[in-house]
Amino acid sequence: MKGVSFTANDKNEVKSVVIDLKTIRKSHEEVHELIDTLVAESRKDDETISWDKAKKQLAEKGKL
Repeated sequence: MKGVSFTANDKNEVKSVVIDLKTIRKSHEEVHELIDTLVAESRKDDETISWDKAKKQLAEKGKL
């Protein structure tokens, strides 16, 4: 994506993302999609719970 670059270490592992806000100003939706993808990737190994359990927890917190 134009305006987005990655930096990597010696093992070629991505360590950071640099976003040129001036360049991507016109494509902010793509940046949001990139961020959503990065968040999803970072959570791929998180524990999952059933939808019923999630609804129950939300209801107990008054958010449903």
